Order: sequence, then C-alpha cells, then structure tokens
Amino acid sequence: MGKVTGFLEYERTAPLKEDAKERLKHYNEFVKNFELEEVNKEAARCMDCGVPFCQSGCPLGNVIPEFNEAVYKGDWHLASTILLSTNNFPEFTGRICPAPCESACVLGINKSPVSIEEIEKHIIEIAFDKGYIKAEQPLIRTGKKVAVIGSGPAGLAAAAQLNKAGHEVVVYERDDTPGGLLNYGIPDFKLQKDVVTRRIALMEKEGIVFKCNSNVGVNVELNTLLRDFQSIILAGGSTIPRDLPAKGREAKGVHFAMDFLKQQNKRVKNFAVDGEAILATGKDVIVIGGGDTGSDCIGTSNRQGAKSVTQFEIMPMPSQQRTSNMPWPTYPMLLKVTSSHEEGCERGWGVNTKEFIKDENGNLKAVKVVDVEWEIDANGRPVNFKEKAGTERDLPCQLVLLAMGFLHPQKEGLIENLGVELDNRGNVKAEEGKYQTNIAKIFAAGDMRRGQSLVVWAISEGREAARKVDQYLMGHSSLPSKDGIPYA
Repeated sequence: MGKVTGFLEYERTAPLKEDAKERLKHYNEFVKNFELEEVNKEAARCMDCGVPFCQSGCPLGNVIPEFNEAVYKGDWHLASTILLSTNNFPEFTGRICPAPCESACVLGINKSPVSIEEIEKHIIEIAFDKGYIKAEQPLIRTGKKVAVIGSGPAGLAAAAQLNKAGHEVVVYERDDTPGGLLNYGIPDFKLQKDVVTRRIALMEKEGIVFKCNSNVGVNVELNTLLRDFQSIILAGGSTIPRDLPAKGREAKGVHFAMDFLKQQNKRVKNFAVDGEAILATGKDVIVIGGGDTGSDCIGTSNRQGAKSVTQFEIMPMPSQQRTSNMPWPTYPMLLKVTSSHEEGCERGWGVNTKEFIKDENGNLKAVKVVDVEWEIDANGRPVNFKEKAGTERDLPCQLVLLAMGFLHPQKEGLIENLGVELDNRGNVKAEEGKYQTNIAKIFAAGDMRRGQSLVVWAISEGREAARKVDQYLMGHSSLPSKDGIPYA
C-alpha cells in the first residue's frame, strides 16, 4: 500500500479540460494530463483492500492495487509492466472505458472512488514517453497460422496474444484502415487516431500482418482462409443498428448514428467520404438514444455547427445516486453527464417518437413525439409504458440521428457462407469460456459473440479467445487467463 492514510488525506481530483467554447473549434482530445504530483496523490488514495473489488469489477482483471502502489512510488516501469500483463491496450481503455472498476472501488462506498482510469492512461502514456514500450517479437514461431477477421479491440487483442504465443497472425479488415470502431466510430476528440495508429505500427513490427479492404466472404474467399489457416477467430463486431420503423422513416435526413460518425472520422483524416454527406451544420438535430454513441453524436453535431441539438430516449430518467436495486459493488445505471452534454444539448427522457414529418420534397422537417409514463416493477425496472395525454407535439428538425444500439453482426457474406450457428439474439454462438463455434477450427470473440458491449469487454474476450485457440492448436496454452492461471 503506497500511503496508509492517503484515502483520508486526499480528495479525488479530475484532470482539467479545455474550455467548451474552445474545444468545439477542433476534433482533438481536450482532457489535459495530471501533473505527476496529482497522479501520485490519486494513487495514494488506493487502500489496497484485502479483497480488491476493483479488480473483480474490471472485465480484464487488472491488478489495480499493485500498479497504484508502483505509481505512488514513482516506479513507472513496474507500473506499466503490471498494467500490460492483463491489458494489451491501456491507451484505449484509459480514454474510452466507462470504468466499471471505479464503480466497484471500496472507497466509493462512502467517498469518491480512486480515478483508476486516469491513472491507467497516465501509466501507458508515460511508458511510451520513457521508451518502455517496444516491439517484442516472439523468440520461437510455432508454424501455425491464425486468421483474425475484424480489427476492432477484440480482434486486436486476440492477434496480439496469439502473436506472443508464437503463431503467425493475419488480421483481415474490410475498411481501409485497421482499428474497427476505434478508428471509424469513436470521435477523435475522445480518442485521437494517432493513438490507434501508434499501436497498429507496434503490432506490425512484432510480426502481425494487417490486410485492409478485405471483406471476407465478399472479396476474400472463405475457402482460401479455411485451407491456409489452422484456426480462424471471428471478431467482426455487432454492426447492424437498431432501427426505428415509425411513420415517415424514409424521410431524407433520418440516419443511423454510426454512418454520421464514420463520415466525420474520415473528414478528420482528410479521406474521401462515401455516399451522401451527412452534416449537422446549421440544422436542428435530434439524437434518439441516450448512450455513448448518442453522446458522440452530440459532440460531433456541435463541432459541425448545428443550430440546436436535442437528445431524448424512451426510457425514464436514470437516478443520480445508487438505489437499493443498484447496490455497491455492481455497476450502477446512473444519470451520465458527458463532456458532450456539457458543450450544449437539450435532454429529455420518457419521450416516444411517433412520426418523422416530411416536407413536399421528402426532406425531414419535424418529429412528432409524445411523453410516456413507465410502470416500475419490484426490482426497480421499467416494464410497461403508456402515453401521457396532451403531451403530443412536433419538434422542428432537419437531421435525426438514430443511436439506439446494435442488434447483432452482419449475417450476409461471412456468417451465412461459413454456416456457423447463431444464438437466439442473432450473435455467433460460442460458449463463454470456450469461444469455439460449431466448426472446430473457428472461434468467436467480442461483440460478434456476446452482443454490443464495452471496449474493455472486447479486449477481455479477444484475450480469452486467443488462449483457447492456442490450446486448440498446441494442446495447452502458455497464455495467461483473466484469473492469472498460466496454463490450461
């Protein structure tokens, strides 16, 4: 334990952010780094609990008290070694993870939890600055070849682990640049793409091959992969968005959030945008959906110069504090105010969309909505709703962004041609803990297997699937499990 009385002496601090008016002028990250003294104090707040619930709250099983102690002592090399032993990409999770570890922090019972996510980001960035992060190729190659389909966080984690085990790894990505959602989906102001390209370049130096513009099942023959590789990991993500089939859905100006966000990611890179340009400039924008993707749409719309931005969802407003139905150390579904909300947005809850209203040219001009009232069950969950009389109204808008989550992976092409079994939600069926599909040499990981989830879960799934592939190929695995068990 770094400092026995640290949690009594210091209060939680947050890094400074660039002023909202200034950061709306660009797409760069705007959260400033802590001074080293502040990182030291934050690490000192860790109590090194007898049972570190933070560690069990983290899907990766990060050894949090140990790296906090190393940070407190100023041993950044040790801190980075501990962190990287369980997490391949702290530079991603340190920026875009919702930090379930902090929700499980014991200090959070009666005080603000330790800023674990910020400490994690500082560890990896300081490690890069000090030259601790270097490409490391395996000493021995096994001669086995593995294809990873999809280069999002699950695919990247699987590739990194399999490469460490000595296998030859080729990652197939249907977009023009590796990274999946990290590259085309998450705005640059949350995750600058040089952070992603830095990691990809390191992985290439370690021997991993990336093949972009490679849509397996479309322009890459499945039979070729099945013949040339001893195993395949499906890590393509959950890419089919949830639609809103209300009257007038075909109006010009109603778009899926990810189409909007991907275009802006390409503009920031100075890449050509495919298809019709989706822009919020000068428009009244309505974002339907209250999650992180909806928040990303708000921040992007404001940067594009939207006239107004409104976000609403059909569910009731979340609680601002834990309730009896959200006890510590579970991850609580609380009201979230993101940096994008701080930049300017009207928010509404319990709002149902009834119709998209078009003008005579088919362009969107308004959305008809109504307020709803929810019935809450004994467990505090909303179960049924009814419309509130007299609340129906038309909201002027020229752009609607649908950010209501994702249903399942795309089935056309890869999945249908492979013939892998699907579960009742339309995801690739592969039992947790095994990650193996009904076809012995094919494994699945990440959102494609578990459904839409967090980046930290995707990395965890990729690591665990890689371990099972290694075991399948070699009869045992030297890769560590989430529980730190070195052998299968």
